[in-house]
Amino acid sequence: MVKPPSIEEAVGSYFIQAGMTLATSESCTGGLIAHRLTNVSGASAYFLGSVVAYHNSVKRLLLGVPEEVLTAHGAVSEETARGMAEGVRRLIGATYGLAVTGVAGPLGGSPEKPVGLVYLAVAREDGTAVIRRQFSGTREEIKAQTAETAIKLLLEYFE
Repeated sequence: MVKPPSIEEAVGSYFIQAGMTLATSESCTGGLIAHRLTNVSGASAYFLGSVVAYHNSVKRLLLGVPEEVLTAHGAVSEETARGMAEGVRRLIGATYGLAVTGVAGPLGGSPEKPVGLVYLAVAREDGTAVIRRQFSGTREEIKAQTAETAIKLLLEYFE
């Protein structure tokens, strides 16, 4: 019996067949998305690199997220996710930029931005899409749910 491809394998196949490349920028997942994608042999054919932009200074200095955005909206926001995805795409020179930012917990949540709140963004030449999700569970579970959702989001662009 042939095992169906994992979502990471499916993403790789689509990117390779389309001749597209990917760069990621991760905050709350700390590199988990890049780890999952590069666990598949041959990922170097489309995956160019990643920036773990955990601190705001990295978001600002490396990815180009404006200080005004971080001050007005915070690190966990649609605007910051958008800036991170566009910034990593530009920085690394990829066809697609994928970014996640959120509150993995158990600390750091607030009534406005509770633990589990995550923004995910995909940037390409013709625009950037951002989605908001609210996950629950432990820190590890929130990180895993975020990574899974981000990888599935990439598949939506090819279906």
